[in-house]
Order: sequence, then structure tokens, then C-alpha cells
Amino acid sequence: MLHRPALTVGAIPLLLVVSCCWLVPSLWGQGTDIEDKDLQGLSLVFEEDFEHGRERWDTTDDGAWDLWDHEGNHTLSQNKRISDYQPKVRSPHNIALLREPKQGKFVLTFRVRSINDTGNHRDCCVFFGYQDPEHFYYAHLGAKPDPASGQIMIVNGEPRRPLTENKKDVPWDDQWHRVKLVRDSASGLIEIYFDDMKTPHMSVSDKTFGAGRIGIGSFDDQNEFDDIKLYADAPIKGTAATGKK
Repeated sequence: MLHRPALTVGAIPLLLVVSCCWLVPSLWGQGTDIEDKDLQGLSLVFEEDFEHGRERWDTTDDGAWDLWDHEGNHTLSQNKRISDYQPKVRSPHNIALLREPKQGKFVLTFRVRSINDTGNHRDCCVFFGYQDPEHFYYAHLGAKPDPASGQIMIVNGEPRRPLTENKKDVPWDDQWHRVKLVRDSASGLIEIYFDDMKTPHMSVSDKTFGAGRIGIGSFDDQNEFDDIKLYADAPIKGTAATGKK
């Protein structure tokens, strides 16, 4: 969350710049998270800051998610590592899905903070191409990669399997981090970014699933999420993209 600097004579020029970005949060986000090559005709169609609750989300276990209040700023948080949801095939336990229509070409950005130091088990998942509980993709941002962790995964009627052979760690700590997912189901493109919004942490091409639901969560860890933005080529019916108060 941005903080406004104290008003001093020497700080006035900087304050004016920061204030402009504060008043137009979508411009601030595009300047740090979105590259021109990412958009290609996409526009901001959905924005979530959880200031009005979590009614636009479906979870696999409602009791495993809470709204946290940080001095007036709300986030969506997981209150336990493993929820009561037990998938039929080996796949993540903690899933929150947007209720909006399926998307096939989009860019998703958000902030995430790991709230439980589980060492090498720290993780965050980004879900996309979600057809049903046994058919979807997810990008697993695990601290230490191996064939079952820290990969772009597919669940296709059987236990999840990796589409990538990533060797790069994810440097989790107790601070907030930025995540970006770029997906184009027509070309098969999948890119996931962590903090560095210019170079993908992982990328692969796969066309198994087309348009699907989009979500956030973890395999078996705890995170809190905020400032979610979805850029797509098709507007979400009846939903306005509104910024944080």
C-alpha cells in the first residue's frame, strides 16, 4: 500500500507526482506491472480490493478464508494451511475463483504476502483455464522447485503434472510481492512473473484447455491477497472496474 509523504517545501514536486498516481491507481499499476506487449488490445475489465467484501468469489472452503482489516485496508486471507476441501485428484486445497465469465486471453496482476513461514513449502497458486475441479491449469510459485512444486501445472482428470522444468527458487519472505500471469489460449502462451514484471519466472505453451475461470490460492500454505486487476479483450458483463478508495 502506498503512503503519502509529509508535505514539505522540498517535497512538493515529488508529492504532486505521487498524488497523481494515488488518484489514478490503474495508471500506477500499469506503469509497474503491465508492459505494452502484454496488453495488445486488452483493457482493464475487473478490479478487486476487497473493500466491499468477497461476494465476487467462490471458494472451495468458505471457512478457510477471512477478510483482514489493516487499518482500513482489507485483504483476502487464508486462515489455515489445508482447508476441508479434499480434491478427487492430487491438486491444490485452497482455491478462490472469480464468479465472472471464463476468459481465454488475459493478463492478471495482484499483490500477495505469505503469512506462514513454512520454509521450502511456502507457495502461491494462480488458477486459470478452470473447467471443473478435475480440469484446469495452475501456476505454482513454490519456494523450492521440484517436479511437484514451483512449476506451471495441469490437472486433467488425474493428479497434477508439470508442464515446465523450472529450477528457479521463489524468494518468499514476510513482505508483499507482485505477481503477473499472461495467458493466450489461442496461441497457448502461459507466462508467470514474480516481482520482476519484465522477465517471466516461468513460461510454456499449452492448448489443452481454452477459456476458463480464473482464481488465486495455494496448494497447502497461507497467503493474503489484494489489489487484483484483470485485463481482457471481453468486458465482464455487469461488473465495473473500480479502484481502491
